[in-house]
Amino acid sequence: MVHHLIDSLRKKLNSNIYSVNEVKMFEIHIKYKSPPNSDDLDLVLSEFLLDIGYINERETMDMDNIKKSIPYRLFKEVFLLRPDKKWLVDEMLVYLGTTKPTLYRYLNRLKALDILQEELAGKEKSYSLRYNSLSAAWMFVENNVKMAMDNYRKTIGLIEKLAGEKK
Repeated sequence: MVHHLIDSLRKKLNSNIYSVNEVKMFEIHIKYKSPPNSDDLDLVLSEFLLDIGYINERETMDMDNIKKSIPYRLFKEVFLLRPDKKWLVDEMLVYLGTTKPTLYRYLNRLKALDILQEELAGKEKSYSLRYNSLSAAWMFVENNVKMAMDNYRKTIGLIEKLAGEKK
């Protein structure tokens, strides 16, 4: 499985998957920050989710509110603690006690990070953590960040070239 994942990432990196006009939606906040020094899962996870932009600062008040929030519970209780389960939307709605618009808001944020697997289960979609592992799923995030930075580097080169032609 790991070899398949690595091969998949290499192919993605080495190919020109996206044309110049095609945009792949991917969004993450990046902060230069040392990893937290704590053995408290809720503290470490909440800081991480805040740092990457999954949880908005306005949604964070205190740890009790964070732990009860839909985005936090979706990430931790649904995907992190049950990485092998394929969740139907209706199951998540009942488990989290939320509405479809709220659930899809946070599912879409996780999909934009590229860490979820989406599969058809009959006529419904099911969701699970990619490769049933946060660390394996995170490799896709790292790959997307690398591709985005490589494209920014190419754009910088083009800007400098075009600016030089204008002199």
